[in-house]
Amino acid sequence: MGESREGGPPPPAFLRCISPGCGLEYPVRDGRVRCGKGHLLDVAYAGRPDPGLKEVFLARRDPRGSIFNESGVWRFRELINFCSIDAEDAGACARSLVSLDGAEGRLSKPYRMRWASRFAGMGGGLWLQPEGYNPSGSFKDNGMAAALTHARMIGARRIICASTGNTSASAGMFAANEGLDCEVYIPAGQIAPGKLGQAYQFGARIVEVDGNFDDALARSLEVARGGGGYTVNSVNPFRIEGQKAILYRALEHLGWEPPDWVVYPGGALGNAASCGKALMELREWGWISRVPRLAVVNAEGASALADMYNGAEPLRWNGGRPDAGIMERYYAGAEERGERPSTRATAIQIGRPANLPRCLRALEFAGGVVTTVSDPEMLDGMSAVGRNGFDCEMASGAVPAGIRRLVREGTIRRDDTVLGILTGRQKDAALPVEYHRDPSNAFSRPPRA
Repeated sequence: MGESREGGPPPPAFLRCISPGCGLEYPVRDGRVRCGKGHLLDVAYAGRPDPGLKEVFLARRDPRGSIFNESGVWRFRELINFCSIDAEDAGACARSLVSLDGAEGRLSKPYRMRWASRFAGMGGGLWLQPEGYNPSGSFKDNGMAAALTHARMIGARRIICASTGNTSASAGMFAANEGLDCEVYIPAGQIAPGKLGQAYQFGARIVEVDGNFDDALARSLEVARGGGGYTVNSVNPFRIEGQKAILYRALEHLGWEPPDWVVYPGGALGNAASCGKALMELREWGWISRVPRLAVVNAEGASALADMYNGAEPLRWNGGRPDAGIMERYYAGAEERGERPSTRATAIQIGRPANLPRCLRALEFAGGVVTTVSDPEMLDGMSAVGRNGFDCEMASGAVPAGIRRLVREGTIRRDDTVLGILTGRQKDAALPVEYHRDPSNAFSRPPRA
């Protein structure tokens, strides 16, 4: 592991503790995911990208034979250039950047969806961006391309992760394509077969953990700390870098005019964290004139963020000094009561979100709100998206369902411009079949006798 950096001008890219009061910095080739005081890390950059790059990014939509221009991540490579390469040098890109032949993020952009908009109670300003069009079927491919780029940069030969399904699929896919070993820790019996099958298909080694996702993550991080591999969960700051491209694509489609709201489902909270980091950078660079508000939607059965953020003693970023006592008391109380996260939306069935501090920072910067929705509401949201001809998993159904709730509460106005991120496609075939066989469900189309 590298040492903290002291004195001298900053290098083009480096790692920096997210806590303003800490100040520890490390070389970009360091493999750690936390600073020496236990805080999460950011990838930081010296300099300010020229807004003229917006035209460069647009021109790259004609890839001219470059997979890195096809890629919905690396098309924006100047904004995530932790490799410090010449972004126009094809050879440098090929030597440094990991891509699944340009497929990551290539087909993902915002769409208007009539049925989902009606369900959410919105006017014509709702845009939904389906990240299920990524090659492994979820948003994870955005961050995984960047994480594997850093893994290759530091010479890692084995990657390791915990997963509720989509991470294992993405990690296994990229590892197989790069010739790396992949080890996946999963909560036994709690992953949709369609997701687990992908990990097996890509040759990942599966380790079943007796417990939930939080237990699996703790085990995987312990193994990684012991030299067992390079962790690619979203505690990895390079995963967060790649996921920023989700927002870049959306803003480009909207002419770099920010919407009023950006809405994500909340699981490990890496997406909200990456959105916040992207917005902070874009505002600092002068690329956007205003900051959209951020909304995070938890499942009622896995609502740690909502419980703490909206509690009688509300948890806030507080300028980089969140009250650790609130978190400790909340988790200790849940443990004493034997409470475990429980929702059929397994992708967000997470009790101790690893990116909670980064998410709090994003919520503070973007005037954020947090809400919850029930499993039936998520299933209705998922099915409303489906009626438009787009596929999404149950966890993504939290987005239109959460917008619906926030509209009804008056937090989001009906005529606001809202961007919702649908994080993955449907990989649990039993869910929509069961939903549509029940004629009491809002969007059901039961079979005829």
